[in-house]
Amino acid sequence: MNSSPTVLITGAAGGLGRAFALGFAARGYKVAAADIDLAGTEETAALLRQAGGEAAAFQVDVTDTASTNALAAAAAQFAGGTIGVLINNAAIYATVTRSKFEDINPDEWDKVMNVNLKGPWMVSRALSPHLGAGSRIINLASATVYSGSEQWAHYVASKGGVIALTRVMAKELGRREISVNTIAPGFTLTEASLSLMDDAASYGVDRGALKRASQPEDIVGAALFLAGPDSSFITGQTLVVDGGRQFI
Repeated sequence: MNSSPTVLITGAAGGLGRAFALGFAARGYKVAAADIDLAGTEETAALLRQAGGEAAAFQVDVTDTASTNALAAAAAQFAGGTIGVLINNAAIYATVTRSKFEDINPDEWDKVMNVNLKGPWMVSRALSPHLGAGSRIINLASATVYSGSEQWAHYVASKGGVIALTRVMAKELGRREISVNTIAPGFTLTEASLSLMDDAASYGVDRGALKRASQPEDIVGAALFLAGPDSSFITGQTLVVDGGRQFI
């Protein structure tokens, strides 16, 4: 990788994606911030540059072949070659309708699967030629895969698919010395989570071994570990970051 590696983050217009951008920039990474919301992504990049970092904003539809290929080419040009880290963070979350599995609208099922599961595959597929030995892919799943969160079958199934996809990619890309891992966050206090309920700050805290709410920085720390040298022999794994609400 380059002396100043580049991280490409999808879903970077706000929330956890912006937190990833800020955290990686603080560690000296060049940040390629991508989202379907270009204005939000440009705001993220501007924040990084104001803090002295090097950042660029890109618009992408993670479900579209032409869009993901264009992102890959532009991000590689920004990086000056190899992409050091890819964080597949883009997902549909707060807008997902909660209902019994029998009542889920098939169109919404398809939309959730397209963004949450097809998206990481599409972006990774497009970025593959621009990854080198030592590059890392970090996919975002969810601890709901293990709890089987009710009335959210399409979201939970999509995130379970991300874990399965990670394992296959780890096998295939391992031959090129590229590691692929998943982070499965618990309920984390982002803008999206706070919009779901009035008591978001205390939701589920009593169920955890650590009696506090998860902050975006908790998930960023896990990503920095998986992107760094101390995790060089870890691949195909899922790191649950939920304060000990469940033990896997």
